[in-house]
Formats: sequence, C-alpha cells, structure tokens
Amino acid sequence: MSSVCGIYKRFEAHLLMIIAQFGYTFLYFITEASFNHGMNVQVYVTYRHFVGGLVMWPLAYFLERKSRPKLTFALFFEIFVLSLLGVSLTLNMYFASLRYTSPTFLASMVNTIASMTFIIAVVIRIEKLDVKSLHGIAKMVGTLVSLAGVTVMTSYKGPRVRNLWNALIHIQGNTIHEDWVKGSLLTVASCITWSIWYIMQASTLKRYPAQLSLTTWMSLLGGLQSAVFAAIVERDPKAWTVGFNIDMWSIIYAGVVCSGVIIFIQLWCTKEKGPVFVTMFNPLSTVFVAILAYSVFGEKLYVGSVLGGVMVIIGLYLVLWGKEADQTTSDMPSQECQERKEDNLKEVLQV
Repeated sequence: MSSVCGIYKRFEAHLLMIIAQFGYTFLYFITEASFNHGMNVQVYVTYRHFVGGLVMWPLAYFLERKSRPKLTFALFFEIFVLSLLGVSLTLNMYFASLRYTSPTFLASMVNTIASMTFIIAVVIRIEKLDVKSLHGIAKMVGTLVSLAGVTVMTSYKGPRVRNLWNALIHIQGNTIHEDWVKGSLLTVASCITWSIWYIMQASTLKRYPAQLSLTTWMSLLGGLQSAVFAAIVERDPKAWTVGFNIDMWSIIYAGVVCSGVIIFIQLWCTKEKGPVFVTMFNPLSTVFVAILAYSVFGEKLYVGSVLGGVMVIIGLYLVLWGKEADQTTSDMPSQECQERKEDNLKEVLQV
C-alpha cells in the first residue's frame, strides 16, 4: 500500500492533467453544439465564468480563509491582467474561431501553446535547458516531435480510416465554416496570449499561493471583462436569454468543470511542476478529440491524424521524462547526480 501511495504521489500531477484534458475534450463538442444552436460567443464566455466564479467562491472563502495572502492593489491589478489574457480576451478569440473552423482544427492548434510556452520559459530562464545533458536533449527533441505531430495532423490527411459503425450522437445544427483564414488568425492570436498567461501564472502564484482564490478571482474578473465587451458587441437583449436547452448545459459544464475545477488543477500543477509541464499535456486533447469525433460523432478520420497523434504522445513522453529526470537530479548531491547521469547514459546505450 505504501508503494502504491508513493507511485500515486509521484504521478499525481500527471494524472490530474490527463483528467483535465478529458474535460476539455468534451468542451469542444458541447460548445460547438451550443453555437450551432445560436448561442452568442461573448455571452457564453461571460455566463460561463460567472458560473465558475460563483461555484468556486465558497470553497475559496472557507478553505483558504487563513492561508490566503492579503490582496494589495498591485496584486489585484496583476490578477486583472491575468484574467484578461487567460479568460476574457483569449477565450473570446478562441471560441469565435470555432465558428469559422472545427473542433479538431481548434484542438490541434492549441498544441502550439506548449512550444510557445517552452520557448518563452527558456528565454526568460524559468525553464532549464541544458543541451549538453541527455535530459535537456529529450525535452528539446520531445517539443519538436510533438510540434511535428501537430503539423502532421493539421496539414496531412492521407487515406481515410473507414468508420466501423454509424455515429452514436449527432451534433445539433450545421456549422458553416465561413472563413478559415479569419478563424486561423483568431486561433493563433489566442494561443499567443494563452502562452503568456501560463507564464504569468507561475509568477503570480509565488506572491498569491492560493489556487482556489486565484481561480475565483480570474473567473469573476474575466466574466466582468467579457460582459463589458459583450455589451459593446451584442446590442440585442434577447441574446442574453438562455433557455433550458443545450445552451444552459454548455454554460454549466464549461463554468463548473472548465473554468472552475480544471483551472484549479492547472494552477496547482503549475505551482508544483511549472507552466511548461502543464502545457505539454495540451496535445492529448487533440488525440482525445479525434478519437471521440470518430467513434461517437461519426466524423471522418484520416491516417495523418493517427500518425500525428502517435508522434504527439511520443513527444509528450520525451518532455515529461526530461523534466522528471531534471527534477530528480536537482535534488541529489553532486556526486550522486553524476552517477545517476552515467547510469542513464548506460541504459540508453544498451537500448
């Protein structure tokens, strides 16, 4: 039992991030169905984060009442900017692009966040990259392999994989992909701001190490920011009316699961493992979306998607192995660290 607990403790962050990617996977499809039903993007983002903030507020208030640091004006302004980059600005662009593209394309493009975050983190020196060590090479090669896998999934189709059964679920409505160029630009812009958001999280958590409270603040502030933007863009009062249908369920799911639970998981993992670790799990959602789209929603699946998905997983494994090895060796004495490196090199040569 102690060994099982030890293994769980070691891979706790890994398991939580995999669960988070499962949560994001369902988000793509339920959101697309809601938009096809006529839900306004800005109204959706606003309601979603108000729901997330209201759900997380009681937990943050009672569980972090004694450990929560004092909120100064400078720290509040930092959280305000963090909410703008990671919630209102980013998600408005991100979900607006879904109207012009598709869930599979959107999930694939999100994987560039990992590479962007890794590069930014190395440049500002919050992520170590020793190109002379085996671990550093693994992280660099893993990032490139994962990015290559994403490129294959988005640019190469190949032969179609035959569907073994009919679609189990049909998404309501027909999405009209009006402008792929506009959708691509919106997606790329959202990925850039998202990368900056992940980097800023690591910095903010050092001064405000209260993940539940930070999640609540970002949701509420992001909802307010999005509400102002929605009021400017959307003048029709009927757009703010949500019936007891797919629109309401998408808002509740996105608010509770994605803006609440998953953001808290990401903040905790960022504090424990760093922003690069968190973003390196984003490619899994691409694989999950492709599998779900093929097996449940009956979308077409091509060999290129399968090949790219395998490359993504290989790249993810290399990066995680490199980071895990770096963290292990950093806690060892210098002599033991050197012996560990030599043992790793022998294992690789034997393979």
